[in-house]
Amino acid sequence: MKILHLHCSPRGADSHSLRFSQQIVARLMARSSGARVTARDLAGLPPAHVDSVYAHALAGSRMPTAEDSNAGALVLSETLIREVENADAVVIGTPMHNYTVPSSLKAWIDHVLRIHRSFVPTPEGKRGLLHDRPVFIAVASGGRYLGDGARQPDFLTPYLKAVFETIGLRSLHFFPLQSLVMGDDAVGAAWRHASALLDAQLPMPPAVVPA
Repeated sequence: MKILHLHCSPRGADSHSLRFSQQIVARLMARSSGARVTARDLAGLPPAHVDSVYAHALAGSRMPTAEDSNAGALVLSETLIREVENADAVVIGTPMHNYTVPSSLKAWIDHVLRIHRSFVPTPEGKRGLLHDRPVFIAVASGGRYLGDGARQPDFLTPYLKAVFETIGLRSLHFFPLQSLVMGDDAVGAAWRHASALLDAQLPMPPAVVPA
């Protein structure tokens, strides 16, 4: 199994979304002998914003040429799309910033969501060109946006669903870690809830007992 692991929090090792996404990666690795991980720290090394060559290609006013593929943001775009194509599973650890994704994850999306490469327009709407594969998303939020007591909007979840469906990835699994600025009890409850979801969706395989 090949796993693409994206993490987006500027808090580094203190990040709840990073630590929980690492648990997801560990579960996947435990279920597949010889699993390999490609990791991208989008907060520490954020993707450059798209440039004029990419923007023209995205707008459809001029399609990419062989020369374009060796210049500008299209090079990075191709690399990031191929990482998704080569992965059997994608794992994302992200905070919720101002009700939606952080800017580093948005920059990654702008490279991966590319017309005539990861999707094409059709009379019925956009059609993804990538094969479906599971995407596991750990979302850390200081406030509460789901369930009883929710006090803030959630533009992150529907946005990521729309983004990944556009390129053909529909098997999304979200693990919310909410109320993380509301004290130790709230943090503990958030981790227990997310861990229960993980146990239900990716149970740890039984240990192999030597004969």
